[in-house]
Order: sequence, then structure tokens, then C-alpha cells
Amino acid sequence: MCAALVTLKRRPEFLRVRGGARWATAAFVIEAKPRPDPGPEPVPRFGFTVTKQLGGAVIRNRIRRRLRAAISAAGVPRARSGVDYVVIARPAAETMPFVELIALVKAAMAKVDAPRRAGETKTKRT
Repeated sequence: MCAALVTLKRRPEFLRVRGGARWATAAFVIEAKPRPDPGPEPVPRFGFTVTKQLGGAVIRNRIRRRLRAAISAAGVPRARSGVDYVVIARPAAETMPFVELIALVKAAMAKVDAPRRAGETKTKRT
């Protein structure tokens, strides 16, 4: 069963996540950053970015729907409360089998939420 997604809507919300934890995969890049004021119910929030370089509106919307479904199925249960996540699509997100996309979401959520070791600055790709 898919969990409900709370999404980021405004540009400042997306920009605030920049500079947080980041993990890149073949289908997407995911960034995460805790909110300074999570509010009374600190639910995780997700934002999706699909650029025009990936195709026309039909293709971009298809990619966005696939990523939203994968995040709902695998990412929301793994997401930390009070954290904002931004998912930036890559071309492989359109054609990759959905089962693989879900597996990538699970792995990426584990990596982006893992505590960093002292002195670690760069992220690695899977």
C-alpha cells in the first residue's frame, strides 16, 4: 500500500534543501536536509524536479509519476520525520524497470539518511 506524499511546492523550499546530504543513482539524484522548524507534526516532505532536457511535457510528467510512485512505495516508509527530500530526475528514470527503480529508491534513502563519518565530504554513486 502506498503512503501519502507531502510535497514541496515553492522554490524557496527546494533551494533550502541544496547543500544537504546528496546521493546520485542512474535514475535520479536525491538530496535531503532537516527542516529548521518541522512544526507540530514533522512529516517528511518530497519535491520532484524534472528538467525540459529530459523531453516534452508528456515525458516529464511520466517520469514524475514514476518517481512519485516509487517514492510512495519505498521511500516514505524509510524517510525521517522533519526532513525535506528533493528528487532530481535523470533520463534513465523513464525507461528503467519499475522494480529496479524501487530498489534504487530503497538504497538511496538508506545512503542519504546515513550519518556521515568525520571528514567525509563527497558522495559516491551507485
